[in-house]
Amino acid sequence: MLHEVEKWINQDGEPYLRSIGLKKNQTMLDFGCGEGHYTIPAAKVVGKQGKVYAVDKSKFFLDELIDESKFLGLRNIFPVVDHSEELDIDLAEESVDFMLFYDVLHFMEAEKRRRVYENACKLLKSDGFLSVYPKHTESNMPMIHLANVNLDELTREIESTCFSLDKKELKHLFHDDYYDEGYVLNFTKKHHSL
Repeated sequence: MLHEVEKWINQDGEPYLRSIGLKKNQTMLDFGCGEGHYTIPAAKVVGKQGKVYAVDKSKFFLDELIDESKFLGLRNIFPVVDHSEELDIDLAEESVDFMLFYDVLHFMEAEKRRRVYENACKLLKSDGFLSVYPKHTESNMPMIHLANVNLDELTREIESTCFSLDKKELKHLFHDDYYDEGYVLNFTKKHHSL
């Protein structure tokens, strides 16, 4: 394991996740989890009574992640292969407390992103929380489908569904295999009055 990855997994990932609101005993979903740089620390934060759904299109990544989690003695990570890449998965509605969309939205065109937000709305509890790290936007290593999208535009896009921006923070966090700094957008679900 690379030194930076090891430092994040064993030292810095848990305090970071707590700082954005993840708590013990919660159910978290890591969408586009990849190798699990956030999944593993999240499993430690939520503890044995909590759950972490590791969602990715790559069965290879998920198999590697489960092997690593077993080696670390973590039994609360549940792999979910998402062939649709739209978070159209077999979980009960309003069963998730906390979601991460970290470094994943740039792979999707706008219409696919909208379907992902809508599916997230269904899965999140009414007091649920969505944390988005939109790497590769217009001002942060622009790439693929977010290259011409700025943070304000992306915020409005997400808020056009069931979410409302709670906080925008510049954070020191992990990207790929290195430490990075970038804006994290934290959303709550909108509450509609009857």
